[in-house]
Amino acid sequence: MRPQIAIIGAGFIGRFHARGIRGLIKLGLLDARYVAVCDRVEQRAQEFARLADLERWTTDAGELISSPEVNTVYVCTPTAEHKELVLKAAAAGKHVFCEKPLARTLADAQEMYQAVRAAGVRHQVGLVLRHSPIFTVLKELISDPKLGRLMTVLFRDDQFFPILGGYASDWRKDFAVTGGGTLIEHSIHDLDLLTWLAGEVESLRAETRNFAGHEGVEDLASVTLRFANGATGYLVSVWHNVLSRGSGRLLELFFEHGYFTVDDDFFGPIRYETYATSEPTVLSDEEVRRRYLELVGLTDEVHAEALARYSLEDYFFLRALSEGREPFPGFDIGLRAHELVDAVYRSAAEGGAEVHLVGTGL
Repeated sequence: MRPQIAIIGAGFIGRFHARGIRGLIKLGLLDARYVAVCDRVEQRAQEFARLADLERWTTDAGELISSPEVNTVYVCTPTAEHKELVLKAAAAGKHVFCEKPLARTLADAQEMYQAVRAAGVRHQVGLVLRHSPIFTVLKELISDPKLGRLMTVLFRDDQFFPILGGYASDWRKDFAVTGGGTLIEHSIHDLDLLTWLAGEVESLRAETRNFAGHEGVEDLASVTLRFANGATGYLVSVWHNVLSRGSGRLLELFFEHGYFTVDDDFFGPIRYETYATSEPTVLSDEEVRRRYLELVGLTDEVHAEALARYSLEDYFFLRALSEGREPFPGFDIGLRAHELVDAVYRSAAEGGAEVHLVGTGL
């Protein structure tokens, strides 16, 4: 199948995906067609189409979803709009990429997952850290059984409040649109990443705080996690007003016989000390990129060029569609992340009470 793509939402994240899709097609890495864009603001849709050299734009999402020219829909709108658009896309038999979080609530995310399954359409959620070079290589490094058991994970995620700077929108301060703050809108990535690196979460305790004063939109979340393998984890997620600090993630993992740390969320070096090293070792940014491409089976020079310019998240989604495979990560993984987010909010609402997680059987 050749993906025929429409993007709904011409904001910050819509531009991110549009740039990647167009670039990957131009590099010859994708056999796909970027068809159209939709945004509720007519001027923004027109300008987006002009910059992307698209002939077609609209303010009517339903028009694009129902179009026979479109078989693949990207949902890049504010969170509260995701559910309706995904349900419409699934009902129309369109494959769908939905940005994270899937929805404002766990119940809505569950409904969306059931809808794409029932419709038999392929689906991916925008948990982009699953395609991060630094974390992909880190996961491979920590798979060494000689490291012993994982003891603890320390994770700090900070970012300026994303109603400032280059985001050029203020909807993330509105609880009716988001369903929460830094946890659901940003650190849903982190909770997913922790399960990817450290395994399933057995229970957690959490508290949230609100410094900026936007009702229901926390800008600080602190979470203590107990993993099924016996390890503990500590996540602190904060939105602040320090515009010089973009999205930053500092992660430390302590094993019985090893220590690993990264201070970036996509590229950058990995530092570690293990049973096999007599002194600290640094895996350079260049080596991280090389190893990542090798791990995902992309070893041509053009792949390195693409990685330097774009996230390969769109490449893997659209290539999976072309080859008739299930994309990764799918809505099942997104739903599991929502279950963790929901548990954090329940614990915080109950004064930090312990909340136990159960398997979903997904």
